[in-house]
Amino acid sequence: MPLTLVRQDITRMRVDALVSPTDEGLSADGGASAAIFRAAGARRMEAACHKAGRVECGKAIATPGFDLPARWVIHTVGPHWPEGSVDAGWRAHLRSLLARCYQNSLDVAASHGANSVAFPLISSGAFGYPRGMAIADATTAIRSWFDAAPDGRADIEVYLVLFDRESTREARALDLGLEEYIDQRYVDEAERRDPRRRPKRECRWHADATMDDESFSPGGVPPEALEESAPATEEPEAVAEPAVAAEEPDYRDAACLGGGAVFGDELDDLLANLDASFSETLLSMIDARGMTDAQVYGRANLTRQYFSKLRSGRLNPSKRVILALAVALELDLDQTQTLLARAGYALAHNSKFDVIVEYFISHRVYDVDRINYELFCHGQQLLGVA
Repeated sequence: MPLTLVRQDITRMRVDALVSPTDEGLSADGGASAAIFRAAGARRMEAACHKAGRVECGKAIATPGFDLPARWVIHTVGPHWPEGSVDAGWRAHLRSLLARCYQNSLDVAASHGANSVAFPLISSGAFGYPRGMAIADATTAIRSWFDAAPDGRADIEVYLVLFDRESTREARALDLGLEEYIDQRYVDEAERRDPRRRPKRECRWHADATMDDESFSPGGVPPEALEESAPATEEPEAVAEPAVAAEEPDYRDAACLGGGAVFGDELDDLLANLDASFSETLLSMIDARGMTDAQVYGRANLTRQYFSKLRSGRLNPSKRVILALAVALELDLDQTQTLLARAGYALAHNSKFDVIVEYFISHRVYDVDRINYELFCHGQQLLGVA
């Protein structure tokens, strides 16, 4: 079940069903619901909602989408978060009601045969639900529904729609540890690529150390600058190429003709001892953890069909799919690098996407929705969703 965070106007989402948060009277009370009513055609939507009657908090009903790209609109009644402090018991009750909004909406969508559903952040606007908590509770409720759902529902695509950047900033509890990790990895990568960016103390230490000609230039001058300032030297006179002795093997001819006697045995040994393929390595890791396919593709934010093709070796996965699988399998960094290498990839510290995922894996945080939210906030692609 792919769960995707998007920043979009929900009325433009081309999905089978979109969800409209509303009150018990199913009125267009502002925010997302007012926009949905306008885009669908307010009179027809109001008539359909009037016919449906009142709906309890946490419940959901469907109407046609009318002029919307979506075939259905699912109306759900979200809880109101009171102003001021909220005691633990009431907080738990409100969170339970919000979870029911998402799960009952998914029940209605599935009963109508929907293959894709778009949710706004229910109750986070005028209803006062704290945005950071709203996102966490939304993803938890959606995942819980899929964990309990029959296999036939596993491939419904779900979109959580955040309307603007401000809602993202307000919802996001900034993880300073992650920000520092990203910044430091970029510094490390810059210094690796350009030694002149290293701190002066480190450069002095290198100048005092014993190094070969490639890694040291006197006086801190970069080697390319020395090459530019060095006096030009005369070109050496051409020297005739020595004739190849008759008893010496001609490696050029051997290479062109197959050269079994020269390279064959060593090359044959290498070819006979190739590393396991990506799919073989993946299956081995799954078996070692005793996980089912459904557990793996669910935790990796992948569809069942995509995972089936991947498992059989019929697909070449992207890096974000492999890292999603690493999260699902709870691999450490070394194991993650091994799995990436089987498909020809590696983690790179000049990629913000790679650094963010590496941060969570190194801290043993294997919640794909938590990681995807941070990726979303940093403008990166999401894990899985294939």
